[in-house]
Amino acid sequence: MKNYIKIFALTSLFVLGSCSDDFINNEPYTDKVEDNFYKTPEDAFEGLVAVYDVLQREGYGGWLLTTEIASDDCYGGFGTADNNVSLEWDRFQFSSDKEMNKPVWETCYMGIYRANILLENIGNVDWGSDEDLKVRYEAEARFLRAHFHFELARVFGDIVALDHTLTADEFESPRSPAEVTYALIAEDFKFAADNLGSENYSQPSNANYGRITKWAAEAYLAKAFLFYTNYYNATDLAGVVSKSEAVTYINDVVNNSGHDLIGDFASLWVASASSLEVPYAGEGNTEMVFAIRYNSTGNGDWNLHEGNRFQVNIAVRGGNLGPYAQGWGGATVTPALFNAYQAGDTRRDATIIDFAGEGLDFDAETRGQRQFTGYAWKKFCPITNEAGEGLVSANGGDFQIDNYEDYPVIRFSDVLLMAAELNLDSNAGFAQTCLDRVRERAFGDDTHNVTASMENIMTERRLELALEGQRYFDLIRKGMSTAKTAIDASGMGGEFDVNFRTETQGWFPIPQSQILLSNGAMQQNPGWN
Repeated sequence: MKNYIKIFALTSLFVLGSCSDDFINNEPYTDKVEDNFYKTPEDAFEGLVAVYDVLQREGYGGWLLTTEIASDDCYGGFGTADNNVSLEWDRFQFSSDKEMNKPVWETCYMGIYRANILLENIGNVDWGSDEDLKVRYEAEARFLRAHFHFELARVFGDIVALDHTLTADEFESPRSPAEVTYALIAEDFKFAADNLGSENYSQPSNANYGRITKWAAEAYLAKAFLFYTNYYNATDLAGVVSKSEAVTYINDVVNNSGHDLIGDFASLWVASASSLEVPYAGEGNTEMVFAIRYNSTGNGDWNLHEGNRFQVNIAVRGGNLGPYAQGWGGATVTPALFNAYQAGDTRRDATIIDFAGEGLDFDAETRGQRQFTGYAWKKFCPITNEAGEGLVSANGGDFQIDNYEDYPVIRFSDVLLMAAELNLDSNAGFAQTCLDRVRERAFGDDTHNVTASMENIMTERRLELALEGQRYFDLIRKGMSTAKTAIDASGMGGEFDVNFRTETQGWFPIPQSQILLSNGAMQQNPGWN
C-alpha cells in the first residue's frame, strides 16, 4: 500500500465587500506579497535569507538533540520531574507524546517550502547583466533544500520529496521512494558544488562569512553518498553521483579548499577552551566547512530565532557550576563514550564534562537530575564569567534562547575521515594520510596512529565527532545489527536499560498528526504502531 501525506498550507482569507473592480484588480500598495515581491536582486536576497533563517530553529525536540539521545553516546536525561519524552527517544518508545518528532518534521519542511518559493520566482527577478548572481542564489537555495531533505530522510526514511510548492490537489502526495528523494538531494548538492566559486568564507571579516560554499556542497555530497550507498546497499548515489565522482569531490575539499585542522582540538568550543585554559579559536576558524551561525542579539525576545536554543538543553542542570552555565541537563553522556577514549587522547576532556574528575560538586538529587552518569556535554555547553554568572545572562540575554555558539554541521576533520573512508579501496596511502592527520592532532604525536581500515575509521568518527549529530547515522548506515550491538545497554540498572528495536529499521516515528491528516492513507513507519 502506498503511503500518503497531507500537507496543509494556511492562507489568510479577506472578505471584501462593496469594492469596485478597480480596487480588486490593483496590486497591494504597501504589503509585500509573492505577486509583487520578486522583482529585484535585493528581493531575491531577502528570500534567500529567509531560507537560511530556518537553520537557526534547532532546539528542544530538534534534529541534533533527538539523534544524539538515540545513539549510544547519550541517555535521555533532563529532570526527574520532566516528561518522559527524552526517555522514549532513548529507549525507542512512542507512547506519551505522539508529536515528539514534530519539530524536526515542521522545521525541515518549512525550510524546503521557503527554498522552493525562491527557486520558483528566481526567474521573475530582473538580474540585468548579473546572471552569475542568479546562479549563485539558486545554488545556495538548492543546497539548503538538499540539507533539509537529507535531515528528514535520515530520520524518517521515505519522505515526500518536494521540488516545488504544492498545489491544492497535491495535498495528499505519496511518500517518495528513497531513490527519488536522494536523486533530488544529489542533484541539488551537485548543482551547488558545480556552480559556486572556490572562495572560503570561514573568516568573519569576509563579507560573505557564513554562507554556503562549493566546499560545503562537495563535502555534503560525500556524506549523502556514504549514507545512501551504505544504508540502501547501493553502488552510487541514486544514479546521480558515482563513487569515483564522490571521491573526486571529497578529495577536492581536502586538497584545494583552504580548510584545515586547527592546532588544538579544545580550542574549537567555548567551554572546552575555557575549562582547559587554552585560547578559543573563534567561530570563524578554518576548520568549519559548514556551520549554522548564531548570535545573542535577540536579548530575550522569544519571537526571534537568533540565538542557539539547543545549548540550554544539554547544559548543567540546577544552576551554574564552575566554568559551566546552567541548563536543563538533557542527554547525559554515557560512560561508554567516556571510556572509549584512549589515555592521552585530548578529545575526551574537550568533549565531556567529568564532574568527579574536574572536582565539581554536583548533587544529582538536589538538582533533580535524571539519569545522572557523572558525565555531561562540554561541547556546546554555555559558560560563566569570572564572577561565576552565566555569561549570556550577565550580558542581558535569556539563558534559554540567547546562547550564541555556532553548530558545526561539517568540520574539516569530518572531511578527512570521509576521504579516508571513500579512498580506502582505491588510494590506501591517501586514506592513511587523512586518518593520520586526525589522530595526530588528537594525541599530539604520531605514535598513536593506527592502520586505515573501515573499523578504525568508524571508531575515529565516534571519538572525533562525538555529540555533533553524526554517531546515530554512522551506526544505522552500517546495518541494524551494528546499531543494536552498539546502542543496547544494560547493567547500570533499569533507568539506563536501552533496547534498540531493529524492526524500526532505524527510522523515527512520524508525527501522529500527519497520519490523522491523511485520513489513514499514510502509514506509520515500521515498528511504531
